[in-house]
Amino acid sequence: MSFIYKKPEKITFGIIVGNRDVFPDDLAKQGRLEIIELMEVLGYDYVILGENDTKFGVVETYEDAKKCAELFKEKRESISGVLLCLPNFSDEKGFAETLKMANLNVPVLIQASSDEINKMGRKYRRDAFCGKISVTSVLYQYGIPFTLTEYHTCSIKSEQYKKDLRKFEKICRIVKKLRNLRVGQIGTRPNAFNTVRYSEKILEFNGISVEPIDMSEIFGEINRLSDNDPNIQEKIDFIKNYTPTAQFPEDGLLKLAKLAVVVENWVIEKELDGFAFQCWPSIQDNFGIVPCAVMSMFSEGLIPAACEVDISGLIGMLILQYASDTPSAILDWNNNYGDDPNKMVLFHCSNLPKSFFKDTRMTIHPIIADQKGGDVSFGAIQGRIKTRPCTLLRIETDDIFGELKALIAEGKYTDDPLETFGGYGVVEIPNLQDLLKTLCLGGFAHHIASSLNEVGDIIYEALFKYLGYNIIYHNQYT
Repeated sequence: MSFIYKKPEKITFGIIVGNRDVFPDDLAKQGRLEIIELMEVLGYDYVILGENDTKFGVVETYEDAKKCAELFKEKRESISGVLLCLPNFSDEKGFAETLKMANLNVPVLIQASSDEINKMGRKYRRDAFCGKISVTSVLYQYGIPFTLTEYHTCSIKSEQYKKDLRKFEKICRIVKKLRNLRVGQIGTRPNAFNTVRYSEKILEFNGISVEPIDMSEIFGEINRLSDNDPNIQEKIDFIKNYTPTAQFPEDGLLKLAKLAVVVENWVIEKELDGFAFQCWPSIQDNFGIVPCAVMSMFSEGLIPAACEVDISGLIGMLILQYASDTPSAILDWNNNYGDDPNKMVLFHCSNLPKSFFKDTRMTIHPIIADQKGGDVSFGAIQGRIKTRPCTLLRIETDDIFGELKALIAEGKYTDDPLETFGGYGVVEIPNLQDLLKTLCLGGFAHHIASSLNEVGDIIYEALFKYLGYNIIYHNQYT
């Protein structure tokens, strides 16, 4: 592997198993064993009371809550979310007091075990259905946000709960990463692109740091590289194998490889999660390539790269990536599709990750070449986007109201005929015209981050409930 690849970080859950004195203790004891077994099966790390720390290692009394809270505080740096498990009715104050004293400020998922129709006597009856309502009521009173499972009750061993956990894992990852995100900015935005302006102060207030570097520093580092540097040859080989091309101009290929080496070193040094790039016009005028292919390769390796120094767009790409564990792309809301009010063309010129495409090729940049010539414009990635469901996300720093806001929409890329250039796809979105009105009236930019997954509900839960962003979720009630 000659390009860095960022694997998703492993998630650690804090676990609180409840109990209540007038309900069968054995159910609580068994519930604790079941959730531990499930964590092992799914490969999650976890923090839970030992079986001898309290009765069965569950939480019922205030003393139990104190012990659990102390354990969580000791492990607070590793805990990304908390699972509340109700194997019986359980004590709602035990859960609430633990969370209050631990003060982890992480997402919370509430599971309540289902009763069985043929086990409704005193020995086996759980009443967790009712207990969950008591827990949610008390957490609401305490001001502690929480997430619900898809069904009000479900078995810890059920496939449905496994799905709930995988979804909750993504919510936790988004929340954790956005509270301590580091992104890079290479160069300044193109002069005409006021649309992608953003507030670095609002981002920093919300946990997102921006590390800028001037294009001249990038060019300077490139000039100090020897053509014989072994890292450059590795990058040349990687680029040649990344996607087909009719021809690799020797000079352009060397420049792309040098750019990749310098940017990779900077990303590693600054510990960046992604970067936005001044992809025109300086790099063509002063270096003689387009950086699209290099940006595509980083995005494919889960270090997303946004065009035109669009830091807000980059943050949208990162959120989609954390929600899906797959690469994301940035595109333009670009064209109508004939007279169909619910279809449009999404396009960029382009640096999309190769996994987005049905087929792809590396070429001269079709737009830059018309302006500046083909000899300074090699390195664009062209192709049609796969026919898949999609989630679209736009993040903005709203300086007028001093807040972060987001627009979420879901749709699907179609097979409708279209002959054009760049990276493109026809997308169908219910009530698209209403969405476009919202986009325009809300001051959102013409860029949109895209994922080939349906993850809008995960993003909404993370950004609205736990991070307090101002969210417009177009598909929420459709």
